[in-house]
Amino acid sequence: MVLDLTASSVDLTRAICDIPSVSGDEKTLADAIEAAITPLTHLEVFRHGNTIVARTDLGRAQRVAIAGHIDTVPINANLPTRDIEIDGVPYLWGRGTVDMKAGTAVQLKLAAELTDPAIDITWMWYDNEEIEASKNGLGLLAAVRPDLFRADFAILGEPSNGEVEGGCNGTLRAIVRTTGVRAHSARAWIGENAIHRAAPILTRLAEYRAREVPVEGLLYRESLSAVRIAGGVAGNVIPDACEVEVNYRFAPSKSAADAEAHLRGVLAGFEIEITDAAEGARPGLDAEIAKQFVAAVGAEPRPKYGWTDVARFSALGIPAVNYGPGDPHLAHHDEERVPLAQIDAVERGLRAWLTSR
Repeated sequence: MVLDLTASSVDLTRAICDIPSVSGDEKTLADAIEAAITPLTHLEVFRHGNTIVARTDLGRAQRVAIAGHIDTVPINANLPTRDIEIDGVPYLWGRGTVDMKAGTAVQLKLAAELTDPAIDITWMWYDNEEIEASKNGLGLLAAVRPDLFRADFAILGEPSNGEVEGGCNGTLRAIVRTTGVRAHSARAWIGENAIHRAAPILTRLAEYRAREVPVEGLLYRESLSAVRIAGGVAGNVIPDACEVEVNYRFAPSKSAADAEAHLRGVLAGFEIEITDAAEGARPGLDAEIAKQFVAAVGAEPRPKYGWTDVARFSALGIPAVNYGPGDPHLAHHDEERVPLAQIDAVERGLRAWLTSR
């Protein structure tokens, strides 16, 4: 596969979306990115697995890290991409157009063209963002090359409708269990039904009211939801076990420990196993470099409700924001599509800031 980095950001989005790269199968796209970037003499290029890093070394006073993941969730008859129009607005439709290959395409184009930026740039394109954190290419890179993460500011090209979304909520997953006693369903009174015992869990979650938490001028909305339920043995057996998987999205003012304590309080009396937790990221918009970025792109900062890899930079003390084309509500959707105008607008915004002196 050959990528033409002289093409428009829109055409480049088409090209990289049409190279399937479901999590775990990014090698073909990573090879194409490496092949396109390596000949550019103004960039130092590094590769770790299917993560590609390219950076300038111009001795500028400050450095920004700009990152984008190259994997997608599974394809569901939504590739190859195609051009569509809705209410007179042209879109590019297909898997990855929103999450987040349009943002990655903008980054690739700018990486090729900005040979003399006003600030040093570390570009990062990484794999396995859509699956478990242990396989995340950015996290694996940080473990072996922490020096590549030195920066004064970071931008993730996650979809934000072309606006700036500061920080992100944290996320916690847990399994809540109930137990019972098996019996023949014809004599249900002999057993104890574990699924019935899960009813109070669902009631508490259904009655839970999401909190809105102000953090550094942005209002983050939390959520606490049942996302999966499992139980049962056979159609004629009273079940002796039931599991309810719960996902808590919490404001970045809380730590993961705070979130766990809150979850255990809401579901007190039940057996709870925490299976995954990731800290959120505070907005970091009070940093001077962040203020300059927001002013240059002409955006109104908003909170990011979903978890993104801005949290990895925030944990290192680096203020980080999300800035990319595409409606986050259409991420992972079978009708995933991005307005062409947003791709161009994000390119203009990033270019303006990176070249302003």
